[in-house]
Amino acid sequence: MAFIEASSPHTMNTYGRLPIALSHGQGVRVWDVNGKQYLDALAGIAVNTLGHNHPKLVPALQDQVSKIIHSCNYYHVPNQERLAAELTALSGMTNAFFCCTGLEANEAAIKLARKYGHDRGIERPEIVVYEKAFHGRSIATLSATGNEKVQKGFGPLVEGFIRVPLNDIAALKAATEGNRNVVAVFFETIQGEGGINPMRLDYLQQVRQLCDQQEWLLMIDEVQCGMGRTGKWFAHQWAGIVPDVMPLAKGLGSGVPVGAVVAGPKAADIFQPGNHGTTFGGNPLAMRAGVETIRIMKEDRLLENASTVGSHLKGALAREIGGLAGVKEIRGQGLMIGVELEKNCNVLTPRAAEAGLLISVTADNVIRLLPPLIMTTSEADEVVSILAPLVKEFLAQ
Repeated sequence: MAFIEASSPHTMNTYGRLPIALSHGQGVRVWDVNGKQYLDALAGIAVNTLGHNHPKLVPALQDQVSKIIHSCNYYHVPNQERLAAELTALSGMTNAFFCCTGLEANEAAIKLARKYGHDRGIERPEIVVYEKAFHGRSIATLSATGNEKVQKGFGPLVEGFIRVPLNDIAALKAATEGNRNVVAVFFETIQGEGGINPMRLDYLQQVRQLCDQQEWLLMIDEVQCGMGRTGKWFAHQWAGIVPDVMPLAKGLGSGVPVGAVVAGPKAADIFQPGNHGTTFGGNPLAMRAGVETIRIMKEDRLLENASTVGSHLKGALAREIGGLAGVKEIRGQGLMIGVELEKNCNVLTPRAAEAGLLISVTADNVIRLLPPLIMTTSEADEVVSILAPLVKEFLAQ
């Protein structure tokens, strides 16, 4: 029996880790180094789209590893074009830039917006961002984030952001009225770290219309809520709109680090050689992972599965705990579900792990469920059978 320490003397203490080290996985289940089994309802925070050890993905990655893993961007990487063609076809956009993480994708989006402004003669471009947003932990993305707790200790933050509340078109118009420096509006379709907070469909349509009227870029962060998680390829598609800039990551490589910025005609040609780049972004292994992930998602009809199983899971949660005193709301779409409680419930993460279920708590009082898109209705029922008693016990304390 291996003993797992809660921390390591040689690793920076940046994560509040549970005393668990995972060894291997199969489907929606993982095992730790001691042999304990867990039902994975977190998917590495919306990353493991195809679950673990997928029989179609693993051989493809093994094949790629045996050929070439990394090639710098001095040379063409054929699967970059293949993956870009897939993403633009799925999104209705035109071009893509590849990086490794959601932070990098969001950073690139911010740079795109600023250069868009400078190209139009705006010296100090400003970007509209949102309360409760989370876009990353670099200084620029941290500045765009709407969470004082994660910003604390890292000032001065980057200027050039105007913050507004969610789903309030009047507030957006009031905050930007007469401001000729505004160049973009930037938000998550469904806020992940902020507590699974969705933008209303009519609001998304109103912002698209406003951006068109003002010639602003509409930049939609689909890092966590994209790649089929809500039952469409990208969550904003439920509103029937197309953004100008769309950062992606997390589920795009089903575990292999892949980030992307997809752009439409208004933004696709802003970056020119020398304006932006990355060493690891778009490497052959990452691109193969992205191409194969999309292929398998299509073959296995995982968008339909996310809608069906997500609806089932949400309904089962509503039946078991929805009427409890202390449960404020069960919300989300597809396999991106949040259960908001009336009090801090961070303790439920380790309690669920002890019971054999991997979840997270975000915004201190929202249980977040982001299982692999391969989850079945019976596995969703198993999630509820473990989680519901824990919630009931917690609320009774």
